[in-house]
Amino acid sequence: MATIYSPQPQPTADRPEAEQGGSTEAGGDARVKAKRAVRERLALPAWLPWLGGRVLSGIATAVVISVLVFAATQALPSDPARVILGPDASEDSIHTLQRQLGLDQPIPLQYVRRAGRAALGEFGDSLDSSVPAGKIVADRFGNSAALMAVVLVLAVPLAFLGGVALAIRRDSRFDRWTMNAIILFKALPAFVLAIGLILLFSTTVFPILPAVSLLDPEISPLLQPIYLVLPALTLILIVAPFLLRLVRSAMIETLEAEYVAAARLRGIPEWRIIWTHAVPNALVPVIQGIALTSRLLLGGGLIVEVVFSYPGIGNALNSAIEMRDVPVIQAITLTMAVGVVGINLLADVATVLVTPKLRTSARPRLRAGTRAKLKLKAGGV
Repeated sequence: MATIYSPQPQPTADRPEAEQGGSTEAGGDARVKAKRAVRERLALPAWLPWLGGRVLSGIATAVVISVLVFAATQALPSDPARVILGPDASEDSIHTLQRQLGLDQPIPLQYVRRAGRAALGEFGDSLDSSVPAGKIVADRFGNSAALMAVVLVLAVPLAFLGGVALAIRRDSRFDRWTMNAIILFKALPAFVLAIGLILLFSTTVFPILPAVSLLDPEISPLLQPIYLVLPALTLILIVAPFLLRLVRSAMIETLEAEYVAAARLRGIPEWRIIWTHAVPNALVPVIQGIALTSRLLLGGGLIVEVVFSYPGIGNALNSAIEMRDVPVIQAITLTMAVGVVGINLLADVATVLVTPKLRTSARPRLRAGTRAKLKLKAGGV
């Protein structure tokens, strides 16, 4: 019987090429993926163009504010030259000083010259003391920054922990009594709180603290804590109730969210739900609240500095307005405007970084959403 042999497939010359082509294609895919991974690691964040736009809008805001401040100082009823020389000065002397100060030039030209010098950090000399306005701002801003740092370091943790505690014990007797006290402190004007603390701690009741902040200009204010106690305590009583109420409202809303209820159903401990689920999601309004507080404290609280004679930037601005010291007024207001713009920018960037949805978006929308939400939360829950 004949055996039939079926032909076996013979290796062809194109098979190795096919296999080699497949391996080449796989290797090409791997290289493409590797290049893509490198590009993703080196790629700029999606929100970076938005940040550039915010910086440009902040610069534009500062320019507009500088124009408004210059116009306001030009509208002051008195003449700086007459203020410097006194009411008995002759008209020739006044005109000579006006020419030396450049006050006889057209107003637009005066603004351009002042703006150009301000961009270089030169604000001119004080009309009252002949000291460079930039030096006055630097010295006084340092004092206000020290006071601001003390208030924030104490008020923010106190308000945050207190707000979380009140949210956990919502509608309890402790919550109701605390909220009533907060409403009371929010209703009191700043000067009433300041004077009340002076009467309590600087007169015959408890005469333990100085009523006036006589800081040594050669020593850092942080090394003279006795002069910081009353101004800092006053500002804490002003800003802490707002922050505490804001944290409480944000935490209550977060604790009522569906994902928190789902976490409770899964048996996750309550402390873990609070600190790993609720608190991170309540940070956005808190960040914006801290920004609002920082803007208030940037000037050191003008009324508080005046009451305690604290040598900060707010007190310097008050004195400059009384003396019609135009260079100092312009230097202080422009510095505060730039500071406010910077605080807003930092707060928005922090909000984007702690919010994944905004962090991955090319155009984070903070103004319409976050700002409105913050205003609602400020009213309490």
